[in-house]
Amino acid sequence: MPRTLHIDFVSDIVCPWCVVGLGGLTEALERLKGEGIEAEIRFQPFELNPQMPPEGENIVDHIGRKYGSTPEQSAANRAMITQRAAEAWPGFEMRMGEESRIWNTFDAHRLLHWAGETVRLEAQKALKTALFRAHFTEGRVMTDAGVLADAAAAAGLDRAEAEAVLAEGRYAAEVRAAEALWVSRGINGVPAVVVEGKWLISGGQPAGVFEEALRGMAAES
Repeated sequence: MPRTLHIDFVSDIVCPWCVVGLGGLTEALERLKGEGIEAEIRFQPFELNPQMPPEGENIVDHIGRKYGSTPEQSAANRAMITQRAAEAWPGFEMRMGEESRIWNTFDAHRLLHWAGETVRLEAQKALKTALFRAHFTEGRVMTDAGVLADAAAAAGLDRAEAEAVLAEGRYAAEVRAAEALWVSRGINGVPAVVVEGKWLISGGQPAGVFEEALRGMAAES
């Protein structure tokens, strides 16, 4: 019998490992289709830097301040993650140079919530992908309402409605509540892939890891 797993993908749009994780998860689910295993994915909010000001922060400065990394260590780490992203998500172009910036992502999460609650989950995934591309591929200002609305339009969503969601502050309370919920459940790093509300796959795993884990979970569910 076909089995549909309910997956909560807890992540942030400025998290490069979340790109790796989503690429791996997507490939794993494609492989599992032949076994009658599918998934309903809902994207849940997590802010890596909730106190980040609207102007953002240079990535080298940010990583140095937050983790104590030298510019050389930061560059090596970015190169490694870029390679992992290319392997996990063929066709996704990740550009993380020393001029890249880290942004406040609360408004992006409000837009993702809107897409998932009022349109459809497939649209939410399309928007997530568009936001990843806007940040990692295009290097756009992710606190700019026009940039976020552009991402919504690229995902096939109503741009005018997206602009209204952003301008009117919609879904702020819902996003805050969801963030608090996942923290209360022990999620303190992303990506966190929660399956059927009881199994956790942590980190930007390759497709093989997701495939094996989801196959076992589907057998138990």
